Amino acid sequence: MGVQRICICAVQVPFVRGGAELLVDSLQGALQERGYQAEVVTLPFQWQPARAVLSSALAWRLLDLTHSQGRAIDLVIATKFPAYLVRHPQKVTWLFHQFRQAYDLHGTRYGELDEDAEGQRVLPLVRRMDNAILPESRSIFTIARNVSKRLQEFNGIPSTPLYPPPPLDDRYYCEAYGDFILSTGRLDGIKRVDLLLRALKQARGPVRCIITGVGPDASRLAALTRELGLEQQVTFPGFVPEAELLELYARCRAVYNAPYDEDYGFVTLEAFRAQKPVLTASDAGGVLEFVEHQETGLIAEPDPGALAVALERLMDDQDLCRRLGQQGRDRVKDITWDKVIERLLSAAP
Repeated sequence: MGVQRICICAVQVPFVRGGAELLVDSLQGALQERGYQAEVVTLPFQWQPARAVLSSALAWRLLDLTHSQGRAIDLVIATKFPAYLVRHPQKVTWLFHQFRQAYDLHGTRYGELDEDAEGQRVLPLVRRMDNAILPESRSIFTIARNVSKRLQEFNGIPSTPLYPPPPLDDRYYCEAYGDFILSTGRLDGIKRVDLLLRALKQARGPVRCIITGVGPDASRLAALTRELGLEQQVTFPGFVPEAELLELYARCRAVYNAPYDEDYGFVTLEAFRAQKPVLTASDAGGVLEFVEHQETGLIAEPDPGALAVALERLMDDQDLCRRLGQQGRDRVKDITWDKVIERLLSAAP
């Protein structure tokens, strides 16, 4: 009968929900729509104190997902550390990202692993686990070339990029190129929404901006908005439901998405599906796999002054935004769940 019963192995950080969780939900829904029995299996993950990383890794390694209630589980799709440590004879890894604190984020302002002696002992152990266990997978896919590049650079492990469509897939639409910039997603320091606020302060003329989402950086961003005197230009509606988010994409002039070295980032795909250009930074990582300067968006140095100039250009030229947005739509039109699922399941016997 081939593959019928599939477990998606995901990681749960309690009280945190972002793009990875949306992607897992979307993958489960896409599999179920195509007639597969798909179940999400999660375990909580902590990295503070640093030794908790090892406990979380061991829990996944000891987990038995070969059977459930006497019936075989045909395939597991593992997503990120430490979920891909799970044992299964038919394991495919679709890597969202590794434990970045042990790799590219180590030593940066965004690294969250303790820098004490215990944290330093954990780093090589994470790398040894990845080197030993990731190759167990029948196939290793990643969600972006940027993720594949890191895996090759740090671990010498080859992989194949496999882009997922955005959570609301084909529901995005374009209504107008309005008078505001949209920033959406989890409010976290690595997303660098503060750069946008500082750019707004330097831009010629008042540029209106709507910043949706929740997260640990929310209070700092609100305080920075007050400090810069941007209360009349910037709105923080918090979490917005799907219909409202679709409407914001449909009516905005452009979308800001300039995180630091992003893995992939749904925001770019969402903007392009809504035919809106993306303003990003030259070190934004996976975002740059889709945003080409003056083709599908604008790329500036991660500096408030440079971003301010780009903001002015977008707000001054509606025709430019329309052209870039339409070319962005064409850039991502072939990213579909049919293609993703075909590749993931092709690795199964």
